[in-house]
Amino acid sequence: QVQLVESGGGLGQAGGPLRLSCTASGSIFSINGMGWYRLAPGKQRELVAAITSGGAANYADSVKGRFTISRDNAKNTVYLQMNSLKPEDTAVYYCNADIVGDRYFRMLKDYWGQGTQVTVSS
Repeated sequence: QVQLVESGGGLGQAGGPLRLSCTASGSIFSINGMGWYRLAPGKQRELVAAITSGGAANYADSVKGRFTISRDNAKNTVYLQMNSLKPEDTAVYYCNADIVGDRYFRMLKDYWGQGTQVTVSS
C-alpha cells in the first residue's frame, strides 16, 4: 500500500527554524506534485507550499520568504524548511502527494499523510 509518513513536527520557538519531512513508500510508479497543507483551529485548510516533480515551487503569501519546500526524488521525500517561525504558524501540517501506483492498472491518486502538529511559542 502507498502511504506518506511525516516527521519533524513539534515545538518551535518564534523566530526559530523547524524542518518537516515526508516520505512516500509502497508500490509506486511515479510521484507527480508534492506539497504541504496546514489546518489551524477555527481556520480553513491552507496550502502552504507545493513542488512539482521538476522542482518548481509555489508558496502561500503568508509563508513566502520564510519557508522553503524541496524534494529528493531518489528518496521519494519532500521537505519543508520553516524559518522565522511565528505563533500563527501553529497548525497541523499535512503532507500531500499525487502518486501513480505501480499496479497492473496504474492510477493517479491523491495521498495524504497523517498530519504532524507544529506549535510555535512566543
